[in-house]
Amino acid sequence: MAMSWVPCVVRSQDPDQVPIRLGHDMVDGYLRFVWARARPNTLLAVGFDLKVFFTVVGKEPSEVAVTDVFRFIEVQRRPVRGANVVRLEDGEKGLSSRTIRRRLSSASGLFEYLVATELIAKNPIPRGLGSRSNRRRGLPLIRSPQTLPKILDPGEVDALMAALRTWRDRAMVQAMLLGGLRRCEVLGLGLGDINAGERRVLVADGKGGHQRITPVSKRFFENLATYLNEERPDTDTDRTFVVLKGPRRGQPLSATGLDQVMRGARERAGLAHASCHELRHTCLTRLREAGMALEAVQAQAGHRSIETTRLYLHLADTWLAEEYHRAVFAIDAGAGS
Repeated sequence: MAMSWVPCVVRSQDPDQVPIRLGHDMVDGYLRFVWARARPNTLLAVGFDLKVFFTVVGKEPSEVAVTDVFRFIEVQRRPVRGANVVRLEDGEKGLSSRTIRRRLSSASGLFEYLVATELIAKNPIPRGLGSRSNRRRGLPLIRSPQTLPKILDPGEVDALMAALRTWRDRAMVQAMLLGGLRRCEVLGLGLGDINAGERRVLVADGKGGHQRITPVSKRFFENLATYLNEERPDTDTDRTFVVLKGPRRGQPLSATGLDQVMRGARERAGLAHASCHELRHTCLTRLREAGMALEAVQAQAGHRSIETTRLYLHLADTWLAEEYHRAVFAIDAGAGS
């Protein structure tokens, strides 16, 4: 049965209303629920994911079946017509498996909400497919290749730092490169979150709303002090990093603004890659290579699960090589006795 509504993202500037809606009572009720408990960026991502899902499925939320979910996956994995772009992770065309999994997760969250509010009887998105070897856990609907994040080598770091034009930009990059902060955590730093005496910062609103106190190298605080004393304009905002010039001068720097800073620095440095996330990965990898305990890296990164931090075991080549040679030496010693 065709839908009687067309999914369309409608934005609202009213601070008392949910920032976006799709024009369906069930879906908009869920977006209000997400708005009350998640970040604005999360709400926007969920809203656009649901728009894509229902545009492809073409049914009311109460009419979606498992077969519609399978068809959605099939459509999402098709190569984009007329596009010659391939995924670097597996060399195939079409959307990445991570994108499809995120869209399914957004849709599944909606259906779980509708089940909890007794508007539908069952979530049509299965948790996985059964397998002979493990019928309890089964197989994931979408397989995602485990890829190692890119990091910057010392020469690339030096080139990037030399290409930065302001003390503000150097401090922001070093917060990620030396402290392992996420982009949103850097932009969210308030003046009261900075403890220069102890060389620590309070991440007051980390991923998932979690707080942590993070040590950062003195080089960050030196650049930060120069920025605060020489560049930061007088402003009423408590945010540490603000726009330095133009009509938005003195207002908090946005994610788009930081991305523009990084893009310009990459181009001037002649680097093919150097994203905010790669700066964070570089920091955590170097800390692990230097012998920092995995649990300490977890605390520095703000990971809720140690399994997430274990990724840096694979990135720290010197640590792996040392552990391997130590084990081989013990094996050879035992064989010779």
